[in-house]
Amino acid sequence: DVQLVESGGDSVQTGRSLRLSCAVSGFPFSTYCMAWYRQTPGKEREAVATIDSDGFTTYANSVKGRFTISLDNAKNTLYLQLNSLKTEDTAMYYCRKGRGRAAASGWEETHSQGTQVTVS
Repeated sequence: DVQLVESGGDSVQTGRSLRLSCAVSGFPFSTYCMAWYRQTPGKEREAVATIDSDGFTTYANSVKGRFTISLDNAKNTLYLQLNSLKTEDTAMYYCRKGRGRAAASGWEETHSQGTQVTVS
């Protein structure tokens, strides 16, 4: 079974940094695209960053230059480095598995607990 376990969220002040982690198991991690999404109550889920299996990355305009997505295939872990945090970054952050190697293949619906980031 596919398992995604997020961690690293915290309550921080504006301008600070955090690194989120997503421990992955149940599928060959290096052959799928991955993404970080975030959601706040009353708002639609937002794609924050994606990374294809070949390392190509995309970012939401709201986080470009501040967030960095990366992965460690040896550790089966996806990361999201969050710098220069703003109050509007407050959300529950989730990782998602793609349906193929590239983000264009779409995203699977997986149920993970997410990790809360609160910026004040």
